[in-house]
Amino acid sequence: MIMHVLRRLAAPFALAFTLYAPLQQAHADLDKLKQGGILKVAVYNDFAPFSNKESGIDVDFARALADKLGLKLHLLPFDAGEDLGDDLRNMVWKGHYLGYGPADVLMHVPVDPHLMNANKQVKIFAPYYHEKVRLVRDVRKIPTYESVDSLAGKKVGVEKVSISAMVMLGEQDGKFRDNVKIFPTAIEALEKLKAGELDAVLANQSEIESVIRQDPNFALSEATFQRLPRQGWVVGLAVRDGDVELAKALQAATNDMASSGELAQIFAKHGVSLAKP
Repeated sequence: MIMHVLRRLAAPFALAFTLYAPLQQAHADLDKLKQGGILKVAVYNDFAPFSNKESGIDVDFARALADKLGLKLHLLPFDAGEDLGDDLRNMVWKGHYLGYGPADVLMHVPVDPHLMNANKQVKIFAPYYHEKVRLVRDVRKIPTYESVDSLAGKKVGVEKVSISAMVMLGEQDGKFRDNVKIFPTAIEALEKLKAGELDAVLANQSEIESVIRQDPNFALSEATFQRLPRQGWVVGLAVRDGDVELAKALQAATNDMASSGELAQIFAKHGVSLAKP
């Protein structure tokens, strides 16, 4: 999922989200879903630790949401399109032209006002995770990290066509370019770091935590790079704009899981700390 993270860098959105749209005729309203007994949930392929081969944080979260609505989960895994508008069209409000989808809800959508304004056919809500890019280093090779200059002469792994790759390759007019090692995924880079073949990796915090698992030989640092926004981005759920009652039910279920600690337990199962939106 090399394009997924790059296309999902979004400014943090307001934490409180109110469902204010008037009731409309839903494409798949809550009553119809309960009659059918199934909640169709779209998740991204090759997107560990959130969704990969029908397992991960988003898969477990989706299963819990379906349970709370009294429904059986039916996953619709899919490959990311060229942009988020494609994903929202194919998996939320219209369906793919090849006949796949749409789902009732799509997981892991940036809760971003620009995305909302550009896609009026969907409702984006229920922020549940705040993602950030972080640097993880082998403390035996890089004992301290003061700034990006601490990486001079060090082998740093990144995922190809990602925010991390753009940042490392462009930092200080390409000063560190010869030190950067490109991998198909951040997970592969992190595995190489654990194997001693790299000195550091720049990746999403969720990816780092899921692989490193609090190993004391590795330390996370805030990524202090010129071209990297520090705020990160918040992700939530998306449904068709008319599915007001479904959105309300999903928002209530998310709120309940967040307050009870159930959501944090799902993240912890996969080694990821729940950075609250």
